[in-house]
Amino acid sequence: MQETVYALAASPDYAVDRCCFAGCASGLYRSTDGGQSWSYAYDSLQLQAPLTTVSVALSPAFASDRTLFAGVQGGILRSFDAGQTWDIAWLPAPPPLVTSLAVSPDFANDGVILAGTMEDGAFRSGNQGQTWSKWNFGLLDLGILALAISPGFAQDDTLFLGVETGLYRSANGGRAWRETGFPIDLAPVISLALSPHFPADGTLFAGAETHGLFQSTDRGQTWRPIAPDLPPGPINAIILDPTATPDLHLLIMVGSRLFLSRDAGQSWQPWKPTYQPKSTLTTLAAPLGLAPTAPLLIGTLEAGVEII
Repeated sequence: MQETVYALAASPDYAVDRCCFAGCASGLYRSTDGGQSWSYAYDSLQLQAPLTTVSVALSPAFASDRTLFAGVQGGILRSFDAGQTWDIAWLPAPPPLVTSLAVSPDFANDGVILAGTMEDGAFRSGNQGQTWSKWNFGLLDLGILALAISPGFAQDDTLFLGVETGLYRSANGGRAWRETGFPIDLAPVISLALSPHFPADGTLFAGAETHGLFQSTDRGQTWRPIAPDLPPGPINAIILDPTATPDLHLLIMVGSRLFLSRDAGQSWQPWKPTYQPKSTLTTLAAPLGLAPTAPLLIGTLEAGVEII
């Protein structure tokens, strides 16, 4: 697959099913062997033209419900059979680009999915993606660049949006938004990641386009820069290892370089210093965490997916 990859998502049961998806310039691709080989997931749609897919999200219960979502220009596709067949919910015209998707950790019970768009702000579904409503109350910037949902969403209803002009938080499930304490002169915010222990530690990380990586330990009220000694560049991706405890393990993409921290960002080292990418890096997925032997899926510009 020699493709530009915009998004990667892996099954929560990846260790068993080896299933992962890549959103690409020509559409969505599926792998059932850990990314070694790929097949086109939109065959059943019988498309007459490429359907560029820039966001992908899987149900937390994917192993049993086989549910996933894909964001395209103007709508959100939904599959209940791991991408074999699809239905689509079109968003109001003019068709916005769906840049990000986040599925509730309690999806089996609440059916909630959030979608961020480049032109029309945030959309919310409470019926497993069947219908969508725009929820932009309090949101002053409708260009969504990043979206993150609390692992304790069932209890705290908390979400975050990274936009061109800063960072917004919702404490009522995406129905209303308020600016956080992120310094507006450091925007745009292009990547977000919440601690797997967020309900207890209130920790999240935000990657800026030109000012590096920032951390908040009070649910976004205040921020401090971390990793000041790393080379300059956009923080294009942040991954937190959900299995690491008590310290937070992070992997970040700075431009096309990867750096790892095993102490919540206090110190950093190059991730596999001998690694030489085949092309410009675009996105990451770490389906089994950040242990030294765990696989890392790396999306690239025009060179498909690398597995390291």
